[in-house]
Amino acid sequence: MTDDGWRRIWQTAAGIFGAAAVAIGAYGAHGLGGHAQDLTGKASEFGLLHALALLALSRGAAPLRRSLKLAGTFFLLGTLLFCGALTALALTSWPVALVTPFGGTSFILGWLCLAGGGMTQRKTVL
Repeated sequence: MTDDGWRRIWQTAAGIFGAAAVAIGAYGAHGLGGHAQDLTGKASEFGLLHALALLALSRGAAPLRRSLKLAGTFFLLGTLLFCGALTALALTSWPVALVTPFGGTSFILGWLCLAGGGMTQRKTVL
Protein backbone atom coordinates (compact mmCIF):
# COMPACT_ATOMS: atom_id res chain seq x y z
CA MET A 1 0.00 0.00 0.00
CA THR A 2 1.23 3.51 -0.75
CA ASP A 3 1.92 6.10 1.93
CA ASP A 4 -1.13 8.05 0.74
CA GLY A 5 -3.24 4.92 1.20
CA TRP A 6 -2.08 4.56 4.80
CA ARG A 7 -2.78 8.23 5.46
CA ARG A 8 -6.31 8.01 4.02
CA ILE A 9 -7.10 5.00 6.18
CA TRP A 10 -5.76 6.69 9.32
CA GLN A 11 -7.55 9.98 8.67
CA THR A 12 -10.83 8.19 7.94
CA ALA A 13 -10.46 6.04 11.05
CA ALA A 14 -9.60 9.13 13.12
CA GLY A 15 -12.81 10.83 12.04
CA ILE A 16 -14.98 7.77 12.64
CA PHE A 17 -13.35 6.92 15.98
CA GLY A 18 -13.53 10.54 17.14
CA ALA A 19 -17.23 10.83 16.31
CA ALA A 20 -17.97 7.46 17.90
CA ALA A 21 -16.03 8.38 21.05
CA VAL A 22 -18.01 11.60 21.50
CA ALA A 23 -21.31 9.79 20.91
CA ILE A 24 -20.41 6.95 23.28
CA GLY A 25 -19.22 9.37 25.94
CA ALA A 26 -22.37 11.49 25.69
CA TYR A 27 -24.68 8.48 25.78
CA GLY A 28 -22.80 7.02 28.72
CA ALA A 29 -22.88 10.29 30.65
CA HIS A 30 -26.57 10.99 30.04
CA GLY A 31 -28.16 7.60 29.41
CA LEU A 32 -26.32 5.16 31.64
CA GLY A 33 -25.35 4.91 35.26
CA GLY A 34 -22.97 3.03 37.50
CA HIS A 35 -20.43 0.66 36.01
CA ALA A 36 -21.77 1.01 32.45
CA GLN A 37 -21.20 4.77 32.64
CA ASP A 38 -17.62 4.18 33.80
CA LEU A 39 -16.98 1.74 30.95
CA THR A 40 -18.28 4.10 28.26
CA GLY A 41 -16.31 6.97 29.79
CA LYS A 42 -13.09 4.98 29.59
CA ALA A 43 -13.88 3.82 26.03
CA SER A 44 -14.55 7.43 25.04
CA GLU A 45 -11.29 8.71 26.56
CA PHE A 46 -9.13 6.08 24.89
CA GLY A 47 -11.03 6.40 21.62
CA LEU A 48 -10.50 10.16 21.43
CA LEU A 49 -6.84 9.92 22.41
CA HIS A 50 -6.07 7.35 19.75
CA ALA A 51 -8.20 9.12 17.13
CA LEU A 52 -5.90 12.11 17.64
CA ALA A 53 -2.83 9.86 17.41
CA LEU A 54 -4.11 8.46 14.10
CA LEU A 55 -4.82 11.97 12.84
CA ALA A 56 -1.26 13.02 13.72
CA LEU A 57 0.13 10.01 11.87
CA SER A 58 -2.00 10.84 8.83
CA ARG A 59 -0.53 14.35 8.70
CA GLY A 60 3.10 13.27 9.15
CA ALA A 61 6.01 13.87 6.82
CA ALA A 62 6.75 11.51 3.93
CA PRO A 63 7.94 8.87 3.49
CA LEU A 64 6.30 6.71 6.15
CA ARG A 65 8.69 4.46 7.99
CA ARG A 66 7.75 0.90 8.87
CA SER A 67 7.58 1.83 12.57
CA LEU A 68 4.91 4.45 11.84
CA LYS A 69 2.88 2.02 9.73
CA LEU A 70 3.02 -0.48 12.59
CA ALA A 71 2.10 2.18 15.16
CA GLY A 72 -0.94 3.25 13.15
CA THR A 73 -2.02 -0.34 12.63
CA PHE A 74 -1.74 -1.09 16.35
CA PHE A 75 -3.64 2.12 17.26
CA LEU A 76 -6.42 1.18 14.84
CA LEU A 77 -6.62 -2.39 16.11
CA GLY A 78 -6.41 -1.28 19.74
CA THR A 79 -9.26 1.18 19.32
CA LEU A 80 -11.49 -1.45 17.74
CA LEU A 81 -10.71 -4.10 20.36
CA PHE A 82 -10.36 -2.06 23.56
CA CYS A 83 -12.97 0.63 23.02
CA GLY A 84 -15.29 -1.69 21.15
CA ALA A 85 -15.19 -4.33 23.88
CA LEU A 86 -15.78 -1.82 26.69
CA THR A 87 -18.70 -0.27 24.83
CA ALA A 88 -20.24 -3.64 23.99
CA LEU A 89 -19.89 -4.73 27.60
CA ALA A 90 -21.53 -1.52 28.86
CA LEU A 91 -24.43 -1.62 26.42
CA THR A 92 -25.19 -5.33 26.18
CA SER A 93 -23.55 -7.04 29.18
CA TRP A 94 -22.12 -9.38 26.56
CA PRO A 95 -18.94 -10.91 28.05
CA VAL A 96 -16.48 -9.49 25.51
CA ALA A 97 -14.13 -8.30 28.22
CA LEU A 98 -11.78 -11.13 27.25
CA VAL A 99 -10.65 -9.18 24.15
CA THR A 100 -10.08 -5.92 26.05
CA PRO A 101 -6.50 -6.83 27.09
CA PHE A 102 -5.62 -7.49 23.44
CA GLY A 103 -6.77 -3.97 22.63
CA GLY A 104 -4.74 -2.53 25.49
CA THR A 105 -1.70 -4.50 24.38
CA SER A 106 -2.18 -3.15 20.84
CA PHE A 107 -2.17 0.40 22.21
CA ILE A 108 1.06 -0.26 24.11
CA LEU A 109 2.70 -1.83 21.06
CA GLY A 110 1.66 1.17 18.95
CA TRP A 111 3.28 3.62 21.34
CA LEU A 112 6.42 1.47 21.53
CA CYS A 113 6.62 1.36 17.72
CA LEU A 114 6.37 5.14 17.71
CA ALA A 115 9.16 5.40 20.29
CA GLY A 116 11.33 2.85 18.48
CA GLY A 117 10.93 4.74 15.23
CA GLY A 118 12.02 7.94 16.92
CA MET A 119 15.08 6.31 18.46
CA THR A 120 16.26 4.89 15.14
CA GLN A 121 15.46 7.88 12.94
CA ARG A 122 18.62 9.43 11.53
CA LYS A 123 17.39 12.99 11.10
CA THR A 124 14.35 14.95 12.15
CA VAL A 125 11.82 15.59 9.41
CA LEU A 126 9.21 18.28 10.01
